[in-house]
Amino acid sequence: MPKTFLFRALLAGCLLPLAATPALADHHMGGHAVMVGGAAMLPSRTIVENAVNSADHTTLVAAVKAAGLVDTLNSAGPFTVFAPTNAAFAKLPAGTVDTLLKPENKATLAKILTYHVVAGKVSAADLIAQIKAGGGTAKLTTVAGGVLTASIMDGGVRLTDEKGGMAHVTQADVFQKNGVIHVTDAVSLPN
Repeated sequence: MPKTFLFRALLAGCLLPLAATPALADHHMGGHAVMVGGAAMLPSRTIVENAVNSADHTTLVAAVKAAGLVDTLNSAGPFTVFAPTNAAFAKLPAGTVDTLLKPENKATLAKILTYHVVAGKVSAADLIAQIKAGGGTAKLTTVAGGVLTASIMDGGVRLTDEKGGMAHVTQADVFQKNGVIHVTDAVSLPN
């Protein structure tokens, strides 16, 4: 079942509880691999071990390496990562990524990347429940110390960063050994 469909169905409340359907329960618990960027994301691997195989996340992986965050994202966690694609990084002003990857900008790069990470394992269902409980928004405190605001827009989850930028979750619930990845279509920026 495509991730986008599953995510939208959860939002609409059209599915029975995940535990009621064995295939969905297995998927929700990370029982099988999901394809991201043409590669299987195996739930037995860490966030970094999987991300290096995704053709859609080569910029993110290069940035994680340049920021010195590989060991952190390989640790036990758990972490929830809102992972921008290469196309998301390409939306930044020309030269931004090259500038951020320079050694002298390591601290700034680390702040931007950890702004995409939330401590704990927040599944799509958990996030939707938080949005509903928050009256339409959920404030997610990131590892960087900033806040991402999650809401529902056009049947999907939208993240609004501290600068007012918006990213949309395009693929949810990519479970890892040490957390979960939700793929996004934009880079979120902290203040």
